[in-house]
Amino acid sequence: MNITSIISDVPILIVLVVFIVSIIYCITKYIGAGKNLKNLITYLEGFKKNDLNFRFKEIDVWMSQNPYVSPTWMEFKNTLVFSESIALKSTGQDVKYRDVSSTVQNVQTTSDPLYYFNEETLITSKFNFKMIQTIPTILTGFGPLFTFLNIALAFGRIDFSTQEKTISSISSFMATMQVAALVSVVAVASSLIYLLIERTMYNKLCKSQLIKVQEIMGGLFASISAEKFLYELLRESKVSNNSVANTMTAIPEEFKSAFNSSMATNLVPYLENLIFGLNQLNKQLKESLKDKKAVDDVDDLF
Repeated sequence: MNITSIISDVPILIVLVVFIVSIIYCITKYIGAGKNLKNLITYLEGFKKNDLNFRFKEIDVWMSQNPYVSPTWMEFKNTLVFSESIALKSTGQDVKYRDVSSTVQNVQTTSDPLYYFNEETLITSKFNFKMIQTIPTILTGFGPLFTFLNIALAFGRIDFSTQEKTISSISSFMATMQVAALVSVVAVASSLIYLLIERTMYNKLCKSQLIKVQEIMGGLFASISAEKFLYELLRESKVSNNSVANTMTAIPEEFKSAFNSSMATNLVPYLENLIFGLNQLNKQLKESLKDKKAVDDVDDLF
């Protein structure tokens, strides 16, 4: 029995066709996923952690418009915490900005990026991954299925009616049994080869790219727990309240000190000059009346 006759056997042909079609489907899907992951890596490599605050709108638009990663990005974006700041005006009307929390610098996340950007969200959910994983089991199952089917057919073809038919049927039975054994060998070998190719292509095309994506996302968005962020806000609030309380306590003393200083600096010298001027005027009037020896008409009446 040559190779051509073996391959042309229907059970072996079915096993080989399923094997080839499965390999083509697997490699095609892995290449597509790897290509999308490479595009994502190429885009994310253009961002740095320090300038993410200013370019977040840019990355948000691109990720939202990319159908491959947009569902994962929309879920991940809800966990982001931005470095908020408040505007404070000084006495010179200059605006100064102060961060609300001293620990929230740049854009941070309250959850681990690996929880969202993982194998399930970026690879296995993009195609029928369960079927790809089931193919080895199907190929292995073809072995005993077609083996016992051929054995059953072989036993059904045995004819003991005459010596010639017995010899002919025994020869056909042995050939059928050989094909039945080969079906199991081909099925198991196809399953092992498929597993080897599938695991190698997955690690090379998908897994390595996924690890790069996770490293980049972890570098861009540092993790911060929600409890820690709330604690920082509470701490900043207490510091602010303490500063306001100290200011309100010092206002009366500062007002008193400023009022006394203003009186001593401006009003007292003015009053002294006014009194001095009145004294000089009174003195000049007396001297003028004395020199002229003038008598007031009202004084003459009395």
